[in-house]
Amino acid sequence: MIKNKKILVVGAGGFIGGHLVKRLLDEKNTIVAVDIKPQEYWFQDYDNVKNFYSMDMKEIDNCRKVTKNIDYVFNMACNMGGMGFIENNKAECMQSVLINTNLLIACKEDRIKRYFFSSSACAYNQSKQQNVFIDGLKENEAYPADPEDGYGWEKLFSERMCRHFMEDYGIEVRIARYHNIYGPFGTFDGGREKAPAAICRKIIIAKKNNEDKIEVWGDGKQTRSFLYIDDCIEGTLRLFESDYSDPVNIGSDEQVSINQLIDIIEDISKIKKLSRDYKLDKPKGVRGRSSNNDLVKKVLNWSFKIRLKDGLKKTYEWMNSEINKHGSNLSRFTKSNLK
Repeated sequence: MIKNKKILVVGAGGFIGGHLVKRLLDEKNTIVAVDIKPQEYWFQDYDNVKNFYSMDMKEIDNCRKVTKNIDYVFNMACNMGGMGFIENNKAECMQSVLINTNLLIACKEDRIKRYFFSSSACAYNQSKQQNVFIDGLKENEAYPADPEDGYGWEKLFSERMCRHFMEDYGIEVRIARYHNIYGPFGTFDGGREKAPAAICRKIIIAKKNNEDKIEVWGDGKQTRSFLYIDDCIEGTLRLFESDYSDPVNIGSDEQVSINQLIDIIEDISKIKKLSRDYKLDKPKGVRGRSSNNDLVKKVLNWSFKIRLKDGLKKTYEWMNSEINKHGSNLSRFTKSNLK
């Protein structure tokens, strides 16, 4: 357990970052929280935290302002979203290399001991992901390099930057390759949402409006594994406290097709089976993606605990409550054009 440390969380206004701040606070740490988003767009915001709103960490002077007297740094920041966003905003996604690079420089200058970088399964070679229900992706399958264009290249490049700062300057780095994290307190509209949130939203709205059809991007046969946010945070902290410095998967190996994902959420909602309007021209990403967890079990003695149907039930119930209270277009959760 990390306890009584002063910790900088960059990207604290986002989905995973907000949950991480809460957990670190619960464990009696002092938190400095930073995000480019203005306060009203933070997913979780805590009074007992030193918050820096609307701070662009692509600027090295901003990095230097917040790394003073810090014990540990968690870089959870990036410009990302679901396939609809990352396939159409590659230059924006790539600019996140500046956040990681400038943070590492500031950490070197301030002699910060340990640094966490949130990478992604998008860093993996796309040739390994051309079929549905693939074998889980192993950590050594990121090379030879052919990651997701834009976002995946940013992640892979930033992993290498972390490695070289460790080798050259002695900063201890920890790198997690996240696999499709989902759960409450995340975006579910506006273009940045991922599949679980998008489908939950579509089914909630269909049920409210007595509709009998939803739109599905692709043919519904593409496969993914999804990891619930509580498992993600537990895996993240175990990795951070470990002695393991190479990239490691933090994900689930419970692989489902998008059609199966819809089936599960329909059952949770108790709605009648909806017809599906498949949009084959929409962004849909690789054909199949899932996590191989052999390494993480070996080095961290960690595996996910929350089954997909249970995590989706919690996510659906939270989202349904938010939509019933505020409507589907929640600006706090849906801002999609922040630069």
